[in-house]
Amino acid sequence: MVEIEIDGKKVEVPEGSMVMHAAEKAGTYIPHFCYHKKLSIAANCRMCLVDVEKAPKPMPACATPVTQGMIVRTQSNKAISAQKSVMEFLLINHPLDCPVCDQGGECQLQDLAVGYGASASRYGEEKRVVIHKDVGPLISMEEMARCIHCTRCVRFGQEIAGVMELGMSNRGEHAEIETFVGQSVDSELSGNMIDICPVGALTSRPFRYSARTWELSRRKSVSPHDSTGANLIVQVKNHRVMRVVPLENEAVNECWIADRDRFSYEALNGEERLTRPMLKQDGAWKEVDWKTALEYVANGLSQVKTEHGANAIGALVSPHSTLEELYLAGALVRGLGSQNIDHRLRHQEFAPAEGIRWLGLPIAELSGLQSVLVVGSNLRKDHPLFAQRIRQAARHGCAVSAITSAALLKDQGAWAMPLSAHLVAEPGDWAQRLADVAAAIADQKGVSASVAGTSNDGAKAIAQALLSGEQKAILLGNAAAHHPKASSLLALCQWIGEQTGASVGYLTEAANTVGAQFVKAQPRDGGLNAAQMLAGGLKAALLLNCEPGADTGGRPMSGCDMVVTLSPFKANLDVSDVLLPIAPFTETSGTFVNAEGRAQSFHAVVRPLGETRPAWKVLRVLADMLDIAQPACDSSQEVLAQAFGGTAMEAIEPDRLSNRTAASIDATSSPVTLAPVGIYQLDGIVRRTPSLQLTADAREGAAA
Repeated sequence: MVEIEIDGKKVEVPEGSMVMHAAEKAGTYIPHFCYHKKLSIAANCRMCLVDVEKAPKPMPACATPVTQGMIVRTQSNKAISAQKSVMEFLLINHPLDCPVCDQGGECQLQDLAVGYGASASRYGEEKRVVIHKDVGPLISMEEMARCIHCTRCVRFGQEIAGVMELGMSNRGEHAEIETFVGQSVDSELSGNMIDICPVGALTSRPFRYSARTWELSRRKSVSPHDSTGANLIVQVKNHRVMRVVPLENEAVNECWIADRDRFSYEALNGEERLTRPMLKQDGAWKEVDWKTALEYVANGLSQVKTEHGANAIGALVSPHSTLEELYLAGALVRGLGSQNIDHRLRHQEFAPAEGIRWLGLPIAELSGLQSVLVVGSNLRKDHPLFAQRIRQAARHGCAVSAITSAALLKDQGAWAMPLSAHLVAEPGDWAQRLADVAAAIADQKGVSASVAGTSNDGAKAIAQALLSGEQKAILLGNAAAHHPKASSLLALCQWIGEQTGASVGYLTEAANTVGAQFVKAQPRDGGLNAAQMLAGGLKAALLLNCEPGADTGGRPMSGCDMVVTLSPFKANLDVSDVLLPIAPFTETSGTFVNAEGRAQSFHAVVRPLGETRPAWKVLRVLADMLDIAQPACDSSQEVLAQAFGGTAMEAIEPDRLSNRTAASIDATSSPVTLAPVGIYQLDGIVRRTPSLQLTADAREGAAA
């Protein structure tokens, strides 16, 4: 450790730290623009100049290493004068458009200009003009004359997103931040550039000119999309969601969110929202009141139970639903006497539950891995924030290996990180490729492999990577979970993990995949699984946030006499008899359990649209109308307490989380068809978000 003095205060920091890091630890603020704690040091704005004793001139705090006994003054005349001079240069060409700038009220330049700017400018010449650029539907670069060339956006693309989509061309007053050869910005993390831009050069195209920052209320929430469980700040005006930005949580999403977390709010106020219950009568849809709709559903379920038995009733529930909704859906179906409930909508194998499948390690530890093997995943698109953490590990020497298909790994740059080894094979051959890796490990360790395999060069490279280092993991992706031989893939990974000391886990598909397993939203005691229910095994079906086809791997719903859809949107119009409008995550309270088993509860941030009702209330009322015995619940918190057995918990008990399997291994090759799921086709909200559907990823997914 090195001890230095900042403004008379002693502070110890690790050797190699910069003065800026010491100032942060001491609680001393040093003005800056280009410095960001998650990005490399550029030292090109010079706003952080400080007075270092014995230094001949002011030094940039972000790029000056600490030395033992260093004395730093941030408030001396020398430091303040230097900072004011830098501010004068920054304002020479900056446009005077604060009254109309979207960044007004949350602009670092505006804030610091109050303290370090002069009352008048000595620069009387014309300000420079920078032509605006069109870089896609998410980011606006209409006012690049505001850019102060901090290069945060450039470094973010290179270091965090893994794709250098922006760069600086030309020099001096002709310097500009732009894409190369007129390309668009297509990264799935691109919206974070808006947050880190210290001025109004990069702004949100969907939010543009919608509201001023001081008009917005800020409320905490949790993303309903992938299994990261990203923490959000939802900004609201007049009971309408206007913008979504990240809430920093180092253990989960750091200070980043994916674009689908940021922009999907557009769908919440879209034309496809369902705001009143609807019944289909003589082939036409008619709006009705809640009492009529619920009585129709209750009477229909009772009639099906009487005529065909309880086993003719079932529920297909989306793992993007809250824990409370999944718990009450299971209670409703089982209260009717049926075990037909399933959240595994895209799966092709439905093995009996052996434990709650999860990530296998805390999310934060992904950043510190030294070796990782990813099986059956389009990592960057399926789990953008997990990919970002693994990308940081790769930057520090982690060996990233992959076994996946050509469709999921089009080239070595597809994941925007270097791959030390990879085996590309059709899904039907994945088990054999894992067997090859097992054989290579057995050869290197001198043990017997669990199954016959061929120790080829690619398998040897993966084996060598897994046998090296201390922190290592084997991660099964969404496609591996959906695979018809999912149990065999897990069993092979389990053997490899045992031999190499690597943890084994699932990246897990949705916001509540782990939670759905916890509340047993899957069949027991001979109940029908999702594939059987879709294939005609039911006479009456409840669809909770589920859209057959889009959410079920292309499999349609067939053979049902009565289909009840509970959705925030006008979904399933072709197969449903009843539509019940339920609240999306912004209009209800609830809980999501992310891939590491962390339970994160949230409150509604706006009131329900129209006659929308929280799904947990709808399910509770339906159970009452069907005379199903249940404890009284007046809030989602009471439902959550029931789901957790009457105790308040922030995470699922570690002994409930298990990726162990006793399944036998079948490594034979066989034809396998897996329906691709695009990054912006994952759930009903992102599918209805106009801006996301205009992106290159959405167009590519539609073409596939």
